Amino acid sequence: MSDENIVDLNERRPSDEWRKFVKLGAIVIILIALLATIISNLFIVEQGEYKVVRQFGEVVRIEDEPGLSYKIPFIQSVSTLPKYQLIYDIPPAEINTRDQKRVLADHYAVWRIEDPQLMISNTATQERAEAIMGELIFSAIRAELGQLEFDEIINEEETSSRGSFNELVRDRVNEALERNQYGIALTDVRMKRTDLPEENEEAVYSRMISERHATAQEYLSQGDAEANRIQSNTDREVTEILATANADANEIVGEGEAEAARIYNESFGRDAEFYQLYRTLESYEQTIGEETVIVLPSNSPYARILMGYTD
Repeated sequence: MSDENIVDLNERRPSDEWRKFVKLGAIVIILIALLATIISNLFIVEQGEYKVVRQFGEVVRIEDEPGLSYKIPFIQSVSTLPKYQLIYDIPPAEINTRDQKRVLADHYAVWRIEDPQLMISNTATQERAEAIMGELIFSAIRAELGQLEFDEIINEEETSSRGSFNELVRDRVNEALERNQYGIALTDVRMKRTDLPEENEEAVYSRMISERHATAQEYLSQGDAEANRIQSNTDREVTEILATANADANEIVGEGEAEAARIYNESFGRDAEFYQLYRTLESYEQTIGEETVIVLPSNSPYARILMGYTD
């Protein structure tokens, strides 16, 4: 056999340099996969939230401080619960009053998660915790409103008789939540509205209208009585003022007339003829007009003075 037909297998083997590239590529891929795994298992705890870390369904820890944290790949999982206050809209429900009448009460609650570990252990989920809290709130509201009369609930003027109604409900619910270690707390509960069942609305509205009409009539009567009292007092004061003014005027007139008489008498005593002349001239003003006709003897003193004869 000739040397031309002999194949050297060593020449066909990959070079050592190629093997180095393959190993390097494998190491890079492994590092990238490892880095991706690490990054995918890091998580950020935001302000106002809890991060719950579970392992095979069991809670192993709870992160509540803001920052970066981690979990074990493929074994642990992370879920989020809110740390801030939550609002739960309680479904409206009919409640019996103390006088065995029915009202439709509609409330809402403000609550928060205080201990996520207890909440998860005893209620499993946030939705279940809300449902339990809603049942406790309804029970407390029913107990408190059940102590009131129907009119005390629907009459706005008598609503104050409930006193600290919201605080009583809140405290009662929080006692039950703490006793059962649900890990949640009720911050506040408020009544949005109190409606009436349809069968009671018309009768209650009619009664409310009648009460408002009676109240309005009472106010009108009180206003009329007050107006009459003020008018009577005013008329009396006016009469007293006029009487006092007339008395003062008469007194002043009397004093004036007395003073005038005194002056006349004093003047008459000083010059009787002048006073007689003055009185005669005054009488002319009273008796003589544009068309006055007086028949007097020509030698009458009254006529002589009128015609200008003074001798």
